[in-house]
Amino acid sequence: MKLSWKLAIAAVALTAAIIPVAISEAGTTDAATTGAATVSESTSMPAAPYLYPGWGDAPDPAEVVAATGVQAFTLAFVVAGDGCEPVWTGETGLTGGVHDEAIQAIEAAGAEVIPSIGGWSGDKLGPACSTAQELAGAYQKVIDATGTTTIDVDIENADEFQDHDVQDRILEALKLVKEDNPGLRTILTFSTSTTGPNADGQRLIARAAELDADIDVFTQMPFNFAEGTDILTATEAATEGLKELLMSTFGWTEAEAYAHVGISAMNGLSDRGEVTTLDTFTQIREYATEHGLARLSVWSVNRDRGCTTEEATSDCSGITQDDWAFTTEAAKF
Repeated sequence: MKLSWKLAIAAVALTAAIIPVAISEAGTTDAATTGAATVSESTSMPAAPYLYPGWGDAPDPAEVVAATGVQAFTLAFVVAGDGCEPVWTGETGLTGGVHDEAIQAIEAAGAEVIPSIGGWSGDKLGPACSTAQELAGAYQKVIDATGTTTIDVDIENADEFQDHDVQDRILEALKLVKEDNPGLRTILTFSTSTTGPNADGQRLIARAAELDADIDVFTQMPFNFAEGTDILTATEAATEGLKELLMSTFGWTEAEAYAHVGISAMNGLSDRGEVTTLDTFTQIREYATEHGLARLSVWSVNRDRGCTTEEATSDCSGITQDDWAFTTEAAKF
């Protein structure tokens, strides 16, 4: 999911780590003009913490599966290589590298791989591909290379999230690739305010309805607000705000809206000094379970080890914890 990492660039060339972007302007959504959407038969999926091969002393996924029981990983990140060509971050293609090795290990351990496309930095496919058709073709290459039935598009920063032409291109491409791959589930992951989608997030959801993009899950990243933020309160408030917006935009019931909502948390110390303790994450997981949310993730398995630091780092959480404690908790979702 996902953040602006101070150590990521040093750890991996072309890193795609992520941070939510603060937007101050409010936006509006008119339910009368956005139309309705058909609720998918099942949007629920197992918890899928982010795993970033080649970065932050990446663990053996088979070891993590055995220790935690987690059933899926969100694999970071697919970015743009030569033009509109998809590649794993730090690699030259989609096969033959450390990501490919991780996929094989995950599948051999009986878990699922969800490729994440985008992130905070590096060249993105959204702006690199000039048309929705080209972008859909790039997504198709990711699907074919990984054999996935779910893709996560992590839409961030000025080049994608705040560029409304690129927003539309991504939505149109996801609609096309979903039409070509029956049963494919699509996830949009994006930043949020403490009360729900910001202006760009509101616009993204409105256009998803207008374009009939049939997005399965809208996942927010409720962290990196400010030091001292109550993460549990902010996470629940942001999720409720997203739920209300989905209800008004798509005409869904409360239960239907929750079933299209995801949370992508951050374990331990964030880039802006907030702390998500294991107890807080447990309460977030319980909230997500009780409200029937579709998705729960956390950034990241690489960081799911204890340490004491003053800044967010790539290979541990910055707090005292047992190894894989957050992944173990997430697996209960």
